[in-house]
Amino acid sequence: MLYFAYGSNLDWNQMKERCPSAQFVCRALIHDYRLAFTRQSKTRGCAVADIVPHKGSCVWGVVYQISDYDIGALDKNEGFQPNRKRDENAYVRENYHVYEEGNIEKPLSVTIYIANKQKNPPLPDDKYKKLIVEGAKFWHLPGDYVKELEQIKVAR
Repeated sequence: MLYFAYGSNLDWNQMKERCPSAQFVCRALIHDYRLAFTRQSKTRGCAVADIVPHKGSCVWGVVYQISDYDIGALDKNEGFQPNRKRDENAYVRENYHVYEEGNIEKPLSVTIYIANKQKNPPLPDDKYKKLIVEGAKFWHLPGDYVKELEQIKVAR
């Protein structure tokens, strides 16, 4: 499975721990979405990343190749069970198109986890934000995008 990571799974160490088979494929971009924090994680105790439609915006991330063996582990970490009703999952697994290196002539069909939004989630904490920012730097996502990530407001 090709999986597009845009949140804390940008952190290579976290990703390899969750899915040992994960292999980096490319950097990629999804158009007309923005990064948001729409759900509180029970395990982290803070808001966690999501993407939401937003005309004219984009979200950068990375595409990993995940073996079928590791899909269940990734589902578990994302709070998704295929046999549950959609609204009973923390995230749902959906197929989208992203663009390799932002090039519209290089579309990829990928799996993305989209959060079931909650009303009034808290802000992310500094530790969670750091996973995203440092992951973006590790994968050399565009500098302007990294600067956007550095502006994420956190809980104090």
